[in-house]
This record gives sequence, structure tokens and C-alpha cells, in this order.
Amino acid sequence: MTATKTIEVALSTSGLGPDGRPIRIPLGAEGLTSAPPGLEPEFEGEHMLINIGPQHPATHGVLRLVLELDGETVVRCIPHVGYLHCGFEKIGEYRQYNQIIPWTDREDYLNSMGNNVAFVLGAERLFGVEITERCRVLRVIAMELSRIISHLVWLGTTCIDIGAFTPFLWCFQERENVYKLLEGWTGARLTTSGTRPKTLDQVDRMLTRNAIWVGRTVGLGVMSPEEALNYGLSGPMLRASGVAYDVRKDFPYLGYETYDFDVPVGTNGDVYDRFLVRFEELRQSVRILEQALARLPEGPVNIDDPRLILPPKHKATSEMESMIHHFKLVMEGPRPPIGECYVPIESPKGEKGYYFVSDGTAKPVRWRIRPPSYVNLSAIPRMVEGHLLSDVIAINASIDIVMGEIDR
Repeated sequence: MTATKTIEVALSTSGLGPDGRPIRIPLGAEGLTSAPPGLEPEFEGEHMLINIGPQHPATHGVLRLVLELDGETVVRCIPHVGYLHCGFEKIGEYRQYNQIIPWTDREDYLNSMGNNVAFVLGAERLFGVEITERCRVLRVIAMELSRIISHLVWLGTTCIDIGAFTPFLWCFQERENVYKLLEGWTGARLTTSGTRPKTLDQVDRMLTRNAIWVGRTVGLGVMSPEEALNYGLSGPMLRASGVAYDVRKDFPYLGYETYDFDVPVGTNGDVYDRFLVRFEELRQSVRILEQALARLPEGPVNIDDPRLILPPKHKATSEMESMIHHFKLVMEGPRPPIGECYVPIESPKGEKGYYFVSDGTAKPVRWRIRPPSYVNLSAIPRMVEGHLLSDVIAINASIDIVMGEIDR
């Protein structure tokens, strides 16, 4: 059952229409109904090409946008990618499966834990592995914490792009607080974690009904449901256009079908709706985390399978057979059966998928990534054309891209 939430926005700033856009008032001389002939000369101008990026803070990475402008109106936009030269997919073909996991951290570094889980879900399907219940719940916790921190970073940096500084500090303060939590769990700060509802309430009061925020986001970069589907959009970009597609609901994994949470959906498909969808997803992730912590069972995390699990350290240092087993498993790596598989997850940016092809050796013959940032970015020419140059920054921010995922 879908619940509808309507937000009434009262604009208190003069000069804005009910749609949140500035009211344009034509200028004219008092008492003149029309300009005398020859008073207003015909101005002929050429279109101008400008670059935004690849070194620009508002492109959130080495993204280059070539804009053709007619005055301040965007006539054409050509995005250029490929400046990062990551090569993750080709490197993965020369690494054992467990050696690829650190590379997934670097694709979308705001969703490191989520990428790790997505990769091992695909590898485990290839190996035919069934994980323990405790491991399954812990992975849900890791993925939702990553979703929260990714949306927090998006929210804070988008505020900076549009001109709101205080919510940026609130978001990053909570992000830093929970860095310590995840550092205690994983031993590293590269992966990130979540927030508390108090900060969400503060940001809600600051932005959701703020006339300046509404005026800079409503009606920008509109994508209809049909256009969003044709472009292959996913995640908040797709749901903001009114399409209720979420991999956690439509193709459940890790037992997500047993959790009680809602999928927020927009109505207009503009920058403001993308903000509302991501903001509500923060609350839903907190809701999932509470359920996961309540049901976290006792028991082992690792499975009892010597093909994949290293022997205990005390045995590896005292028994010859265990030491040989440890050596062969590390140096040669586990070998899955011949086959192929594709496993999608719902990452903070959309559908993230990994495709594997195995020939029975310890390294994949092919490893391919379906990055939501890359697919969602393909729609930016359609979204910015006809808008002002200043609106390009807000529209680009609403896509929520990470270049490591695009230049994979």
C-alpha cells in the first residue's frame, strides 16, 4: 500500500511565483505603450562555448561539461568523462576474487561497504555459498549505514553548491561522529556510516520549506516517468520521477523482503523531488537499521567451508597441514565452478550490478560493473537544455555522481 505525503510550501520571499521560480517583470518607460521605431536596435549575437570542469568544485570530480550558451540559457550540453583512468574492470581480470574487494572501495568511495557487499554477493552466488543469518543481518546494517552516509554527503555538498552552508556542517558533523563507529568495526575510516534523526529534523526545518531553496530547485531538470525509464535511470533519480522501482523490493536480497520500510516516490521529477526522495530515504534507512539491530542473532559470521575460509591462526602456526592450507588458499585462491552471474543491489545512487564470468580458475575471465552514476549522468544534456547557466550546478548536483564509478 502506497502512502502519499504532501508538503505545503509557503513562499515568504517576494518576487517568487507559486511554482518557486522568480517572477520576471518586463521593463518599460512610463507612459509608453510601445517603443518608438529604432529605439530598440536588433542585437545579433553568437553562441558561446564554455567549460565547466574537469577541475571545478561543482562537478564533484573530473567531469567536464561543454556548454553552448545563448546569453545565459543553455542550448546544448556535452558531458566528457574518462579523465580518471581507473581501469577497475580490467585489473579485476588479473586478481583473485578476494583481491578485487579493495578495488570496489574506490569505485563509489561514499558507499564502500555497500560495494563490498554487492561484490561478495555475486562471488558467493558463483561459488554456491549460503551465508549465516548473523552475516546476513550485519550486511544489511553495513549497506544502510553506507546509504545514510552517502545521502548525507550528497545533501551537504548540494547545499554548498546552491549556497546554504549551515546544513553542510550539520551533515558532516554526523558523518564524522559515525566514522568512529565504523572505524571500531572495520579498522578503517575509508568506509563510512550513519546519522541520527535529530540532524534530519534540523535540516528539514532549514531547507524543505525555505523559499530560496525551493526557488533554486523546483522545476529544474524535470524528467517524466517515460523519459526516466528510456534513459535507464535508477535509484532516487528514477523514483523522483514517479517510478517506484527499488531493487530491495523488486528483487530482494539479504532478506530485505522481511523488513518493514517504504519506498519514497516523487511526482514532478525535478531537483526538489530528488531532494525529498533522498531525504526520506535517510529516515527509512534509520528505520531498517533499528529493525536489523533488534533481530541481530548470535552465532558465527563465517561459514564452515575450508575451500574459502582460512584456518585459525593458532592452527596455522602450529600444524603443518593448516599452514599448507593457509598458504595455498592465499597464494592460489579459491576456484569457483565454470559459469556466469549478475547480481544487482540498490546502492545510494541507483541499481549497482556486478557481472562475473568464471572459467573455473581463481580469477574471473570477465568482471563488469553496472554503475548507476554513469547511466544517470547520460541524462544531463536533456535536463539542462533550456535552463540558465546557474541552474546547471543544481541539476548536476541532483544526479549525485562519483567519478570513480563512472571512469571505472
